[in-house]
Amino acid sequence: MPSLLFKNTYRAAAAALLTLSLGASCGMGVYQPSDFVRVRSVSHPEKAFAQALMDVGAGEVGTALNKLDSLLRKTPNFRLAQLVKGDLLLARTRPIETVGNAGSGTPEQLSGLRQEALARLTRYHLESPGERVPRYLLQMPAEYQHAIIVDSSASTLYVFENHKGAPRYVADYYVTVGKNGIDKRKEGDKRTPVGVYFANGPLPKKRLTDFYGRGAYPINYPNEWDRRQGRSGHGIWVHGVPRDTYSRPPRASDGCVVLTNEDLESLSKQLDLGETPVIITDRIDWVSLAQLNELRASMYGNLENWRRDWESRDVNAYLQHYSTGFETGKISREEFASQKRRVNSDKEWIRVRLGEVSVFLYPGRDDLAVVNFKQYYSSNNLANEMKKRQYWLKENNRWRIVYEGGA
Repeated sequence: MPSLLFKNTYRAAAAALLTLSLGASCGMGVYQPSDFVRVRSVSHPEKAFAQALMDVGAGEVGTALNKLDSLLRKTPNFRLAQLVKGDLLLARTRPIETVGNAGSGTPEQLSGLRQEALARLTRYHLESPGERVPRYLLQMPAEYQHAIIVDSSASTLYVFENHKGAPRYVADYYVTVGKNGIDKRKEGDKRTPVGVYFANGPLPKKRLTDFYGRGAYPINYPNEWDRRQGRSGHGIWVHGVPRDTYSRPPRASDGCVVLTNEDLESLSKQLDLGETPVIITDRIDWVSLAQLNELRASMYGNLENWRRDWESRDVNAYLQHYSTGFETGKISREEFASQKRRVNSDKEWIRVRLGEVSVFLYPGRDDLAVVNFKQYYSSNNLANEMKKRQYWLKENNRWRIVYEGGA
């Protein structure tokens, strides 16, 4: 029979870890269950670790130790699980006050592991998106099979598939973002950018060191909007972890989005390179499919009016779709307008058809959208096709184009 001290120290351990699971800040902010939507798909190591902590919170420390032992046999490099196991063993001899009492490492390393424990518990208790979807995914063509949404506040990367034109939840993964959080502005700020990006790669394995794990997929930061805002930096990737590491704390990268190697391999099967949108936000704004359809219809109507006015050869009506702050490359709106008037003076007729149209709202904003499409243009003296990208900005309650260029 365990001694009274043995029982009490276990209770102390349970209290410390349960306090964490209920939302102690650990430098990340206090989370409430209503702030999130429950995650439906949780990997085995993450699920086993969360359940072990829940066992501790329920006073079932022996059961928790058995689960941690089993987990560490399969993933011996899961340092957070090692740390918690050490805490529970230490509790046999003296009370512990928080996660990491038995841990070795710097205060910064232990703080990171505590943050990871909180993030993983938070994720485990989140609800499935169900019928709700991120409001950013207004329109995905058939060519876009998946979309990626990174929610930095939940340390979670969501995967949505394109199901008959509507986004449908597929899976999610624990992720690490920049040491200094998100909203990257300049080179070396160790922040992860916020915006709408597209995945490229994968980079050749010979270019990668073990630090990047089993692969790396660059995203197109800085994009056209970032450059317009004067943001700098480069080399923002989605990548894995070194072989001796299972995962990293929620804020530990130099700006990249980092997954476990196993999760990265799963994700790689859902990346359509050059076409999969990667949208990074501080917190997902969820809407119903009906609300998404309403937003889509409104935005698509603006695009159709732009196409129709181009075909009409009414240059004044066409130019009304462009902001006074419009630019494309080094061409100002005035130069663009003069060019269009000169070109259209030789046209007897114009036909414009759009295909593979995608529309994504910018995270954290109600007034900015990214539109991609394949443009099929023909007239009495010219025919061509190209991939085009536009940024639409709402000005005085009307959507107008602020950037246009090749995609």
